[in-house]
Amino acid sequence: MITPDSAATGIREAMRVLEGRWKLLIIMNLFSNHVMRFSELERSIPEVTQKMLIQQLKALEADGIVSRTVYPQVPPKVEYSLTSEGQELCPALDALLVWASKRNPQAEYGTYNPKYATKLNE
Repeated sequence: MITPDSAATGIREAMRVLEGRWKLLIIMNLFSNHVMRFSELERSIPEVTQKMLIQQLKALEADGIVSRTVYPQVPPKVEYSLTSEGQELCPALDALLVWASKRNPQAEYGTYNPKYATKLNE
């Protein structure tokens, strides 16, 4: 049986994996685009520094959320994608976006139609 303490521990662990200013944006971009090169990710999040993007990608890779594929060519080609574990986050992120859209219906995302979220009103 899940207790409030064990639930809090689970949430704490999930937040540890997702904490960081850019991780959710990286995950959402990879979910939308499936595979992205570093430069594409960098352009998709203009506010992030190259150093911070590298750090966040390394952390997501270490946690098994993002996969990094290096192609042996000149110049080097590196692609990032979500692992199956990373893709499992998408329904939770959809639910979070639905919640945010209800709080701010005037925002651009205010009419968000979830692809993966379960019916939240049932």
